[in-house]
Amino acid sequence: MITHLKSNLGITIGDVNGIGPEVLLKTFADQRLFELCIPVVYGSREVLRQYAKILGIIDFNILGISNLTEVRENTLNVIEVQEKQIDISPGKPSLEGAALAFSSMEKAASDALEGHIDGIITSPLNKKNIESIHPDFTGHTSYFSLRAGNEAQMILASDKIKIAMVTGHVPIAKVSAMLSIEGIFNCIQTLSQSLTNDFAITNPSIAVLGLNPHAGEEGLLGKEEQEVIIPAIEMARSEKINCTGPLASDGFFGAGSYKKFDGILAMYHDQALIPFKTISFDDGVNFSANLSFVRTSPDHGTAYDIAGKGLASESSFKQSVYLAHTIWSRRTSHLDK
Repeated sequence: MITHLKSNLGITIGDVNGIGPEVLLKTFADQRLFELCIPVVYGSREVLRQYAKILGIIDFNILGISNLTEVRENTLNVIEVQEKQIDISPGKPSLEGAALAFSSMEKAASDALEGHIDGIITSPLNKKNIESIHPDFTGHTSYFSLRAGNEAQMILASDKIKIAMVTGHVPIAKVSAMLSIEGIFNCIQTLSQSLTNDFAITNPSIAVLGLNPHAGEEGLLGKEEQEVIIPAIEMARSEKINCTGPLASDGFFGAGSYKKFDGILAMYHDQALIPFKTISFDDGVNFSANLSFVRTSPDHGTAYDIAGKGLASESSFKQSVYLAHTIWSRRTSHLDK
């Protein structure tokens, strides 16, 4: 049986000098969110109170708690992740902000892996800023993969399009060398399983994009399609996965063919991100598949240029909360059967 109807969702504070605190507060100013979940922010109550004052958000209940046994419904619960209070400087990254963002992520990951929270929504952070104090850090997805001991797959999702990628935050010059038959097959398989289990799509259809212009044009413009992508697709088909490709990405998106597929697998970051943000910039969500806990995030960065000005849209962050709750509900219902 489902033991509780509301999800317990952890929220990382992200970079406190970016738009994260603003979109977080704007999201939970909508009281309907509290009907779905019990939010727990890992960060700083004082930071949120300062932003609430800057934004003119009044009558907002922000409850400071010391541990998860103290959480209350219908309020924004905040666990302090460090004793030192931080001064905010909207639009100006700081090492203090980087340290708080990393501590927030650490604590949320620990609680999720121990089963104390049902999922995590991560607020935007500055990767370079974190990397200055944690040299091995390359992003949320790789961090959670390392902590979980399981390779997470980034799926960018909206009602219009769902797209994953074989390689992520790596230089374009290294992409070809990182492609392998097994790696691409594993990505197709993970995407298919997530579309089925997390997005409730029966026998999902997947489009696999080529790497080179015109999908290599039968080897004339590159050999990767023939040597690794096509064999991976054939392997996936032998496992009864419904996939098609390799497809030339320019014509695929230009002709609107993406609308005919439940999911898309791109070979590298910008091949996925450029069309996705063009199609779903305001309501897109970044979801990490293949983890034991649900993890989503808004599909935007810190946006320092508008931080603290009240201009940031909370749409993507709000969709991140909705999607995290929905996927948790589906997974919980599945376990109940």
